[in-house]
Amino acid sequence: MTEIRDEPAGDGGLIRVRGRLAYDGADFHGWARQRGLRTVQDTVEDALGVVLRCRPPRTVCAGRTDAGVHARGQQLHFDVPADVWAAHGASVVVRRLNGVLPADVRILDLEVAPVGFDARFSARWRRYRYAVADQGPADPLRRHELVPWPSGLDVDRMNRAAEPLLGEHDFAAFCKRRPGAGTVRHLLELSWRRESDGVAGLSITADAFCHSMVRSIVGTLLMVGDGRRAEEWPEQLLAARVRSSAATVAPARGLVLEHVEYPDGDLAGQARRARRVRG
Repeated sequence: MTEIRDEPAGDGGLIRVRGRLAYDGADFHGWARQRGLRTVQDTVEDALGVVLRCRPPRTVCAGRTDAGVHARGQQLHFDVPADVWAAHGASVVVRRLNGVLPADVRILDLEVAPVGFDARFSARWRRYRYAVADQGPADPLRRHELVPWPSGLDVDRMNRAAEPLLGEHDFAAFCKRRPGAGTVRHLLELSWRRESDGVAGLSITADAFCHSMVRSIVGTLLMVGDGRRAEEWPEQLLAARVRSSAATVAPARGLVLEHVEYPDGDLAGQARRARRVRG
């Protein structure tokens, strides 16, 4: 394996670069590259190839967002030849990338990654936000990030229903299974609040999320919030560990990846532990 160094080696070896980016997911078919479809990964990698004048590097992100999901604090890494990086520099690459990228993607910053950094597996936790307009018409200027709801939501009722989901559990009932991937996650935060503009906003934080987990939890809680289901229902689904056709997956456009947190040290150790637990 090629060693990833703190400084550009200048000897033709690879160097790892980390960065933050934001995107409006409305016109993307998710993060991951898919043949014939517009994706965030495809768009960013092609832009990197143009700016760095090299073969487009493969990017790895912290959270592989689904089609229509947005991000304000997505994290990524990629490996490039040290001499290529040394010929440009972070600030120049950021400026040129944002000149090449379409308006719905922006690179916020780039830097040489610390030893052992992995954007996906080194992360300690991820935080998402979900926003629902249930008190009158949704603001048309926020149509890509607000989900209109036809009836009023009881925020306190949703918070009571959410409490049993906190902690470490097998969230199989809320995940679309992928071969070889585990479904045990540690949910650190799950709270709704009524914001100043009347929007019902959810903040949800976990060590990681399996496929469709956030939107499945949101959809379940919304059915409690509008009175269609009892407060005990989410806990019953969790205990069953089987996906229920009665539980709806909330629309993608209300979901935003807000922040990804990394430890101050031992990034490689964090990555090894995460790979062992999540598969």
